[in-house]
Amino acid sequence: MRQHPPISLIGVPTDIGAGHRGASMGPEALRVAGIDKALRGRGMEVVDRGNLTGPLNPWLPPEEGYRHLDGVVAWNKALMDATYAELSQGHFPIMLGGDHCLAIGSITAVARHCREQGKKLRVLWLDAHADFNTNQLTPSGNVHGMPVACLCGFGPEPLTHLGSHVPAIEPTSVRQIGIRSVDDGEKKFVHEQGLGIYDMRYIDEHGMKKAVEAALADMDEDTHLHVSFDVDFLDPTIAPGVGTTVRGGPNYREAQLCMELICDSGRMASLDIVELNPAYDKRNRTARLAVDLVESLFGKSTLVR
Repeated sequence: MRQHPPISLIGVPTDIGAGHRGASMGPEALRVAGIDKALRGRGMEVVDRGNLTGPLNPWLPPEEGYRHLDGVVAWNKALMDATYAELSQGHFPIMLGGDHCLAIGSITAVARHCREQGKKLRVLWLDAHADFNTNQLTPSGNVHGMPVACLCGFGPEPLTHLGSHVPAIEPTSVRQIGIRSVDDGEKKFVHEQGLGIYDMRYIDEHGMKKAVEAALADMDEDTHLHVSFDVDFLDPTIAPGVGTTVRGGPNYREAQLCMELICDSGRMASLDIVELNPAYDKRNRTARLAVDLVESLFGKSTLVR
């Protein structure tokens, strides 16, 4: 069994970048579902750092195409600093979100750590959405639809310059799986930037195994794999507890296979769990499923392999 470094859980209870209220309750839902106990059951050393604090969601309309930009920056700065501190201690940070705008902070910290350690970074983005919008492309202004673009240098300066290196990552570092909802303007932009996308048509035609293997190809022992797991990656029939459901996502077995193959790579070194929204859930069903899948990321399987 692979020996993992100590795991640090970082709760980030905000929905400040989202279009629906409720993702702020995601960290507690994951705790209620027993994420710490589940990971300890896999033999991990786990410490829960509690929740970060930041501004309340004012629920205001967009300004210059962005909603709540100052608050989004504040939360991401706090998460960036917390994530970098854990990585610097040799720990494995797991961000308990919170909406997906928070990946700007976590991945900016991971990218800095990789540069300092001389490691290559691979970001695996499990999501129904490409999250490559800009204020010109999206009418909503919700920053949870923009994190990949911001990380790649396209967005408001306070987010593209959150860390010292601009852009934080290159589009070539990103692989996306499960995509099935991309805005019209975003489609062209994604194509121009050359993101590696394995959408649901690719999965339907070639299978989840080939999609994950292609997304994780060419990694070596000097590669840090960051997994950003948006719970709306999953089909809403099995995961109703999200604010932005999109039909036609991976079913339970496809999702399990995806997680097991990621685990098999032996390269995962940091993780986001985002967009879990208990307000839309049924008896914490989606949180329990998320914990089940996270166990598979850390080695749970039917047989020893």
